[in-house]
Amino acid sequence: MKIYKVGGAVRDRLLGKPVTDIDWVVVGATAEQMLAEGYRPVGSDFPVFLHPKTGEEYALARTERKNGHGYGGFIFHASPDVTLEDDLIRRDLTINAMAEDGNGHLTDPYHGQQDLEARLLRHVSPAFAEDPLRVLRVARFAARYAGLGFSIAPDTLELMRQLSTSGELQALTPERCWKEISRALMEDHPQVFIEVLRNCDALEVLLPEVNALFGVPQPPAHHPEIDSGVHTLSVLEKAALHRQPLTVRWACLLHDLGKGLTPESEWPRHIAHEHKGLRLIKAVNERYKAPRDCQELALLVGEYHTHGHRAFELKASTLLELLQRFDVYRRPQRFEEFVVACEMDAKGRLGLENRPYPQADYLRGAALAAQAVTVQPLIEQGFKGPELGEALKRERLKALQAYKDTAKR
Repeated sequence: MKIYKVGGAVRDRLLGKPVTDIDWVVVGATAEQMLAEGYRPVGSDFPVFLHPKTGEEYALARTERKNGHGYGGFIFHASPDVTLEDDLIRRDLTINAMAEDGNGHLTDPYHGQQDLEARLLRHVSPAFAEDPLRVLRVARFAARYAGLGFSIAPDTLELMRQLSTSGELQALTPERCWKEISRALMEDHPQVFIEVLRNCDALEVLLPEVNALFGVPQPPAHHPEIDSGVHTLSVLEKAALHRQPLTVRWACLLHDLGKGLTPESEWPRHIAHEHKGLRLIKAVNERYKAPRDCQELALLVGEYHTHGHRAFELKASTLLELLQRFDVYRRPQRFEEFVVACEMDAKGRLGLENRPYPQADYLRGAALAAQAVTVQPLIEQGFKGPELGEALKRERLKALQAYKDTAKR
């Protein structure tokens, strides 16, 4: 029995990046031997075991053969005669197909270290094209390592393109897709993930609503970058630069989907794109079973982001409706995420990245003014039932009007 550290732990150590998760592969052992050593079996798909003390995953070296569609369409074979090289060749990229023994000796049969130095994401073997999930994984790695100058090898990109047009992507489950999409959005350069998907024709399959934005012009006076797709990528880039959470990044990706529905005859204006885009945002949310907080914020930002940009023009009554729509009294964090999403949208415009966005603090101040109105004094005045609700609304409206008047001065 020989045990090797494999995959990301080896790759990241060679890159000088912190190693968080460690994957182990066991060569020359049987499942019975692992159980005898105290390892606990986990799952039913792969011969994987948990270490009796550390709880880390140890997988028996295995080979695989395609026998169906999608990510799960494989037959696996694990036995003591499967070599380390046999196990490594089934992996996606050469930089993920290296192993290290307990003495730090590197096994690199597919030249992963060479590709690390060349800053290249290259597939290990033609079997890469058997797993459609690898299209998303490679795009995610491109987003992760873009800052280090990594690019995708042309022949690997071509295999990704073949997978995208083969119909295999449709066999991926929503859960697997969301796992890759959400992880990619949280990388340092999530816009690269979208760019790569578009370059290999996968965006049209996975997120056609986002793909439809490219080539759609916007008014140059407000959007010097003109192209709606380019703007979306820039907004996503700013969200990552400002370390925004997944909810905000997801909303930034989807906020302008309605512009893809505007007839060419109406370009470059996009009247009511906020409302038109809601059904598309809802469709994407449901397609990937996005978490509820991501779904809600994406819909709210899609519908109200232009309210954020026009915050100073909003009447006190409109401000109140906006705050109540966000349930700012019980869920203040969601409104804060809306405010920053609007700010990322404003900064995601060519040449306007550093322009101040005073609307953000104005909206925060409006929320504080409304939140400062408490219900107890009204109860003490004898209000109750529906009348109490109306009285509370009137007091909040008065507070917002006073806030607006003070802000003008």
